[in-house]
This record gives sequence, structure tokens and C-alpha cells, in this order.
Amino acid sequence: MAKYTLLTGSTGLLGRYLLRDLLLAGKRLAVVVRPSRQQTIQQRIESILQFWENDLQMQLSRPVILAGNITEENLGLDEESRQWIAEHCDAVIHSAASLTFLEEADGEPWRTNVGGTHNVLQLCHDTNIRKLHYVSTAYVCGMREDRVYESELDCGQAFRNDYEKSKLQAEQLVRGDDFIEELTVYRPAVIAGDSRTGYTNTYHGLFLYLKIMCILARNTEPDSDGVRRTEVQLHLTGEEQRNVIPVDWAAAVISHLFCNTEAHGRTFHIAPQVRMTPRQMIEAGCSYFNSTGVEFIGHAEELELSDGELQRHAYENSTLYRDYEYSDPEFDLTNLEKFAGHLPCPVIDEAMFHRFMKYGEEDNWGKRRLPEARNPLNVGKLLEKAVRNVPTRQDQPFENQHPKQELCLDLTGPGGGQWIITLKGDQIIALKPGSNSSSCATITMPADLLVALMQKDSSGDLSQGQKLAGPLSTLKAKVSSGVDGSPEQLFIVALGRAVADQACDRSDYDLLPRKDQSQPA
Repeated sequence: MAKYTLLTGSTGLLGRYLLRDLLLAGKRLAVVVRPSRQQTIQQRIESILQFWENDLQMQLSRPVILAGNITEENLGLDEESRQWIAEHCDAVIHSAASLTFLEEADGEPWRTNVGGTHNVLQLCHDTNIRKLHYVSTAYVCGMREDRVYESELDCGQAFRNDYEKSKLQAEQLVRGDDFIEELTVYRPAVIAGDSRTGYTNTYHGLFLYLKIMCILARNTEPDSDGVRRTEVQLHLTGEEQRNVIPVDWAAAVISHLFCNTEAHGRTFHIAPQVRMTPRQMIEAGCSYFNSTGVEFIGHAEELELSDGELQRHAYENSTLYRDYEYSDPEFDLTNLEKFAGHLPCPVIDEAMFHRFMKYGEEDNWGKRRLPEARNPLNVGKLLEKAVRNVPTRQDQPFENQHPKQELCLDLTGPGGGQWIITLKGDQIIALKPGSNSSSCATITMPADLLVALMQKDSSGDLSQGQKLAGPLSTLKAKVSSGVDGSPEQLFIVALGRAVADQACDRSDYDLLPRKDQSQPA
């Protein structure tokens, strides 16, 4: 049986790229998601996947979506979901994390980074999952300035903030759990936007500095030469080395390492070979905004905070990251270069900085309202309805002539998903999420196509069900080699019978908000 991998953090910046790349690699995924104030768990994942489908111009498979929250006991999963994980999953990628730097009243970042990791480990115990891929951070090294090796963890180092401390404790938790037989640890450096598009959904780290630059430049009137004079002093030399990586590269490397079993059981620094400097960032900003006036005064000089509003604004809004301005170590990349050396980190040059700034401005630095995702038919709900509507046939000849058969249905694109369907003759008698594609016939097709076929069959003509198997081989559907009795054809006929007496009504369109529904800001 093709096993699933349970992924946490799939709605975060790195997580949504991991979701995309692992699906593109053909991996079966289940995701633990909590609803937001605006969206259900299905809506959150569907929005992300439709974003990728628009970008890639292709349809993606859908993960199994489980309602949960890693900060709760059992990840907030119900008994049915935990049982499903025990039966279908053999590995966990734990990517969820809180980026809160200083402890807050709700317990973050400790609640998510330490408590959430403890809960993930407990779930592994309860569901007999012994392979864990843990996304840590390179900054478990704390305030070190020397070369940091992949084999090192607790060296008595000091820390800049609670985020670093909490991630160290979390990594110690996973390393100290003897139940986990195969632990792979990924330690990314500072994650920035997409190297190709500039995309981000979070404005921390590098993007905070880019936002400050934008505010300063856009609020400074150009002089007669069209140049903006942003007179700001920076307590830096400008040549400090910074470990910043594009998110698409980080996800591509982690996905590659996950798919290579030879790489498992190791620790990887996901860090750049060529580091950026503050001077490169400032020069890129000056060329982007046609500005000048930023001065690097070195570490020994005192800043003159009374020199003006621009200086004060720049200083006050960057205090959270001040400790990172003075120290950033060199990370050993031995394992990374051995197993992913063919995937070099893109150098963050002027053009990439410009893409970051352009995207930030277009996105209004996170305040832009994104277009609504397409409103697909809830195919899962319709399949469940089909099962409920099947009349029970208990006559002995039918029971004897028609043994149970399983069929896997993999629907790609909006509204898609995977289901294991149990057939008895031309009746669907059971439906459960997931796939067992290695041991039963599989239909892979766009969800839209199945909906269209089902709607064709809603005319009431039962003979239409017999005609639906044909289009599967011609209308972009891929039918795997079946077993005796052609379960894939029986499924189409059975589905036709189940929905023949009812049209697809609006109640089935509940996966995403309707166009006329107002959404909270």
C-alpha cells in the first residue's frame, strides 16, 4: 500500500511550498489544519492549491485534510482521524512553528514550538509512526559567530530571543525520543520570498527591512533631479554576512531530501553558499526607489537619533531584529552538498531584491485582499450522498454473484481528493478517504470531469450510466489496469445509478464561500 505522509504547517510560508513540491513529486499527503476566522479547513487548503494551479497551469492532487491544532492534545484530532492516520501514515513532516520572538501572554512561541512538538511526538507513539522529518532552524546555534556544524546542538550558547530557545528545546525533544527510529532534521536559515516571483505571505525578517525602506522612500519627495534623499545612518559596516534563503529553494531542497531515502536520518543546514550583505540590500533599494543618503557608520559610532523622523522610524521599527545585525555564523553544509549539491541556492542579487520589493508593494505589505478561490463542487459530499442513496440488495443470487471489490478514485483539481470505494456489483456500498493504489484499480481524473459526467447522468435515464465509462479513456481521464470484473466501469455505472434520480443541487457547492456571501475583513 502506498503510504501517506502527515504534514503540519501546510498553510505557513514554507509549508505551502512543501505542499506543492511534495504533491508534484507524487507523494500522498495528509495535512492537519485548523480553521481561520474567514475559512474552513477545506477552504484554506483549496485556496492554496488553486493559487499553485494558477501559477503552474496544471491541476494537482489533493491531500487528505484533517481538522486539528498541534497545540492541543492529540493535535485536536478526533478518534476517526487518529485511526485513519494509524492505518495510512508512516511518516510525519513537522513544519508548523511559531515565529514569535518574545514570549506572549498566550504562551507563544513555547506553546507551539515546544508543546506542539511534544504533541506531534505523542501522536507518533499512539499511531506507531517511527519516521519523523522535523523542520528546526539554523538558529538553534544561538549567538555563535564561528562555524556551526550539523552535528552540533547544545554548546552552552546564548540566545537572542525566546524563538531560538524554544526551537532548541523542540529539537532536543525529538532527538531524545527513542521511539522515533529515523529522525531527519532540516535547519533552514532566514527564509525570504520566492526567488522567481517575490511572493511571500509573511512580512518578517528580510521583508520587514524592505518594508521600512519602502515607507521611508515613498514618504520622501523627490528633489528636482527625481532623487529621493533618505538621510539615514546604519550602525553597520555594510559588509556583515547574512544567511538568507529564498523559500522556493528551501522547499525544493527539503522535498528532494525527503524523497531520497539515502538522505534520511541526518541533519541538514538549509543555508546559502553565497551570503548576502546589508550593503547589497541597501544598494538594491536605492536603485529601486531612485534614492540616496543611507550611510553605514560602523559598530563603534553612536547613532544620532535626534537627527530626524526618518532616522527615528528606521531605528524603532527594526529593534526586534537588532541582535541579528551584529552576528551571523557560517553554517557547515557538508550533508547538504552531499545529498543536494545539484540544487545550489540562488544568489539574492539586485534583481531578486527588486522582485521582493515589487511584490511587497503590490501586496500592500500583506494588506491586499487576495482574489477568492474558485467555488468547486464538493465531490466528497456528493459521493457520500451516492452511497446513502444506494438501495440495499440482499437477495442471495446478487450476494453470491458479486463479491466486494475496491476501487481507488484520485480526483485532481478544485474539489478533488482521494477515496477508496467499495463496490458490490454495480453498487457503491462504502466510501472512505485515502488511497490504496498499489493493490486496487485506480481512476485518476480531474474532479471537473467527474462532475460533468455525473451531471450528464442526472437526466433520469439509467442507461446513461453504462455510457459514462467510455469518456474516461478519452476525456483526460487515466484508468489504471483493473482487476477481473472491471471495477472502474462498475463504479461509473454505480455512480450513475446513485445520482440518476437527482440533479446536483446548490447544497453540494459548499466547499468554498458562494459569490454572494460577504466575507469578514
